[in-house]
Amino acid sequence: MFDGLKQLGDLNQMRKTAAQIQQQLAAEKVEVTKQTAKGLLKIILTGDQKVLEVSWDGVRDYELEAALGEVLYKSQMVAAGKLQQLSGGMGGAMGQSN
Repeated sequence: MFDGLKQLGDLNQMRKTAAQIQQQLAAEKVEVTKQTAKGLLKIILTGDQKVLEVSWDGVRDYELEAALGEVLYKSQMVAAGKLQQLSGGMGGAMGQSN
């Protein structure tokens, strides 16, 4: 009985840690600036792969931002599905929705 309670406590701690890591990733910013034939390209993402900005020579490209955001989201869903298969459907226990 106490083993089960300890495992439940460990699982709860893992969920808290995962939530903290997700918050930290969302707060991080990753920026790449590259000179291209079309001009200076700048892309800024959050650490959890959300698109903040795509611009050419300082002019925002909202269509490219939307497309990049969509493809990143789809790739994350594919990865989450594979991880859920590997974990035996324990996603809900790790703070992820099933």
